[in-house]
Amino acid sequence: MSLEDVAQRARVSPATVSRVLNNLGVVKSSTRARVLKAIEELKYYPNVHARALAGGASKTLGLIVSNLENPFFLDIFRVLEQEAHANGYEVLVANTNYDLQWQNSSVRLMLGRRVAGLALVVSEIDAAVLDELEQRKIRTVVYDVGSPRRGIMSIKSNYRKGIERVSVYLRSLGHNRISFVGHHTTLGPLSDRKSTFTQVMQRYGPQVQFTTVADSDDYAGGQRAVQQIYASNFRPTAILCVNDFMAAGVLRQLRDRGVDVPGQVSVTGFDNITLSEMVYPALTTLHIPRDLIGRQIFASLTEPKPSSKVPTEIIITPELVVRESTGRAPTES
Repeated sequence: MSLEDVAQRARVSPATVSRVLNNLGVVKSSTRARVLKAIEELKYYPNVHARALAGGASKTLGLIVSNLENPFFLDIFRVLEQEAHANGYEVLVANTNYDLQWQNSSVRLMLGRRVAGLALVVSEIDAAVLDELEQRKIRTVVYDVGSPRRGIMSIKSNYRKGIERVSVYLRSLGHNRISFVGHHTTLGPLSDRKSTFTQVMQRYGPQVQFTTVADSDDYAGGQRAVQQIYASNFRPTAILCVNDFMAAGVLRQLRDRGVDVPGQVSVTGFDNITLSEMVYPALTTLHIPRDLIGRQIFASLTEPKPSSKVPTEIIITPELVVRESTGRAPTES
């Protein structure tokens, strides 16, 4: 199967196919969709490293993440890259911005570059992609999506346990008006956090009022989430954020509104990125060990011989880290 075959199927020039594959130049969305469909139908994988690999095994690893602007993903990449460089490997990274079609395109590009292994640190995945990776015997690690298979390791964080811990902690401080700030809440692990929060709040019955809002996964999204909360006339005494990146924006918007943290409103995050210690006040959060995840990804993708053909899964339980952004609920006036 050649690039010309794809061009013929998609009714475009080979140059257009090349631009789509390499994310170069401007291609109309309808044309891009047609090219990607032809690639999918023909199972085309451009072997851009064929000559380089002719003499031996690949020393390139692939990493696909949902949002490289979020320090959580960047930390995992940094650790993986350090491990790779120390052992003579390189890492190719792709950012999907939570776009499943873009993610599938990135997988095809990685396979075309004949990566030795592929890690997907994303919030959703097409089952057909996992089927093909398994069939092609590509060493793979998935984080938070899919299930372990032969040759595919699964690493998951127990978000339910984490959300339960921080929710119970906030209740122990007397908070009975709590908001949840999330993003992309229809996606598996993100939906899990929101639904767990809702279930925990419902256990407390009518004495606890709560609301949920969602915006983009970034600093500005956290700011806008606070605007949504206050526009609804809900006045929380605590705001539980889906991650530290958005929590930083929440803290800034509250400060701009003259709201004292934690005197009037307590704020919590999730992930324990370095930023959580740098913001003011320092953020109470849940710790997920990105260094452990990065090292485990490298080890799984490069071990000389898999220790077992049995599918492997690692479950991480987030640990609560209490800092200055949380305190007792204000006394009702």
